[in-house]
Amino acid sequence: MKIAIAILNWNGLSLLKNHLKVVIEKSNNSSIYIIDNNSTDDSIEYLRENYPQVQIIELKENFGFAEGYNLGLKQIKEEIVCIMNNDIEVSDNWLEPIREKFIEKPNSIVQPTIMDINNKEYFEYAGASGGFIDKFGYPYCRGRIFNTLEKNTNQYSDDKIFWASGACMFIPKKVFFDIGGFDSTFFAHMEEIDLCWRAFNHNIDCVSSTKSIVYHVGAATIKENSKKNYLNYRNSLIMLTKNLPLKSLLYVLLIRIILDIVSFMRYIFIGRLDLSLSIIRAHKSYYQNANKILKARDKNLKRRVYYKINSIVVKYFIFGKKKFFSL
Repeated sequence: MKIAIAILNWNGLSLLKNHLKVVIEKSNNSSIYIIDNNSTDDSIEYLRENYPQVQIIELKENFGFAEGYNLGLKQIKEEIVCIMNNDIEVSDNWLEPIREKFIEKPNSIVQPTIMDINNKEYFEYAGASGGFIDKFGYPYCRGRIFNTLEKNTNQYSDDKIFWASGACMFIPKKVFFDIGGFDSTFFAHMEEIDLCWRAFNHNIDCVSSTKSIVYHVGAATIKENSKKNYLNYRNSLIMLTKNLPLKSLLYVLLIRIILDIVSFMRYIFIGRLDLSLSIIRAHKSYYQNANKILKARDKNLKRRVYYKINSIVVKYFIFGKKKFFSL
């Protein structure tokens, strides 16, 4: 089974220098593609001079994560695609457990275990051992809840998850486009959760492959800042509106607004006015486009039971449940 590894790049020359060589060396029987979002840092020249075996897909502008992959994957011929950040370091034989998983479940979405490249015994924020959301759309992972990261002691086995991380996920190309690809209005952040939620509504499984290990630098392209916070809050509201059953939507959005007000006050309390204001901007953008988002909802049946717990915020901040197995 040949796999296409599709790495989106935007001015990531230093990351390509640090990680691409290992990806090529350790990814047997695969094709490597770089989808370049109109970089201006000599990334293309570096690739052509040093890795002629890598196939380059050049885009005419920076389309962001979502549309960048939508456009790039159309030019890839392999049936199974690995969507992977340019700041991922792979391990020996990391593709073999993935291939086994696709033999077992050929139409699924698969995530490897994502570990912290700077602290390799611990899970990494962006996906850890597979993601979930609570009733109100807040994401969390096996091995990571908010900013609490667990040490990997093999406490999690292969199982169904709700979402796979865009830092490194595998998906059949046909499945990707059949469910609509990434939502380009997201630009970046949470588009993979939205994609996996749509897959869930189409009865497509998302699963973990714990024996496949990759290491993630984390936040290498966009550091923790107001823009990232704005995109996360805005995109979460869009995602809820698109994927929830209509009967649940109004109630969930109302509670979510209350929780976001609490987040707003918390950022004020810790002196992060920029992050507080980003929440206001996120809600303003959402309300301005709410009618358009509602009209864009697809006609597919929305499954009601998409969550395992009501509120990860309450579990974490009020009851002190910091680790997944304690929920």
